[in-house]
Amino acid sequence: MTRIAILSDIHANLPALEAVIADMQPYNVDHVVVAGDSINWGPFSVEVVERITSLGWTVIRGNHEYYLLDYNTRRAPELWKTFDTPRWLNGLLGGRWKNTIAAWPEATSLRYGDAPLVRVVHAAPGNVWQGIYNLTPEAEVEHLLAGVSESILVCGHTHLAMDRQVGRWRVLNPGSVGVPLDGLPRAGYLLLDGDENGWKPTFRRVAYDTAEALAAFERIGIIDVLGCTGRLLIEEYRTARPQIYPFHEWQRQCAPDQSHTVALAERFIHEVDDKERYMPAAYAMINIANQEV
Repeated sequence: MTRIAILSDIHANLPALEAVIADMQPYNVDHVVVAGDSINWGPFSVEVVERITSLGWTVIRGNHEYYLLDYNTRRAPELWKTFDTPRWLNGLLGGRWKNTIAAWPEATSLRYGDAPLVRVVHAAPGNVWQGIYNLTPEAEVEHLLAGVSESILVCGHTHLAMDRQVGRWRVLNPGSVGVPLDGLPRAGYLLLDGDENGWKPTFRRVAYDTAEALAAFERIGIIDVLGCTGRLLIEEYRTARPQIYPFHEWQRQCAPDQSHTVALAERFIHEVDDKERYMPAAYAMINIANQEV
């Protein structure tokens, strides 16, 4: 039997990563794969990259790695010029670590001799920005996976754990290590036990010291660095629920004449009681509760 662990969406949350590493120890995993978005959003981008590379894990790129790698290049969308996070990331990870991350692949295929093949991607195959959700129509998922020969696909990006059969593919999502968005502030990851009968998934949720991450945000002055986005990031870490996307939807609908200031973020956080109405359907609590994982 082969046992692997798959982590995704660490998002620079070192305390959550260390909690997962400690939780894995009794399971004697043969290898660990990180399915993208190891950096950004959190306060420990450098420390997380140092940790996962020192352990010899297989690491692939997610969309947040592209904020680092494509910023100030011809590949960057024009909109990125208004974003603070790519500039912040390049200040943190320029030079050696940027070159290391540039060499990470965008996907990997696991070919163990005693179990079926597994494809690991960040979001959808060939598209690090396209999430696959529990509510994504089956026909759309089949279209996204049309070129995948492996019977098991593991993807991240959505920050929601998932175990879904679509056509000939079993689609698994380990959830997020660093920024879970299902209301449970615990680091999530996936164990896979494989043999000739297939792969058996075990979804793990691990408590970690959220106060340490929140204190690090304050120490680096994340609100001064990222303004409105920084304030919303703190709230996402604190609540384990989406804040940035619903804030932008609420602002578009209810305060279109106001700019994205910290004061407006505070208003959204403290005065908007029905944040659920501004979230994508996949993140509604009723849909999260119904996921079979």
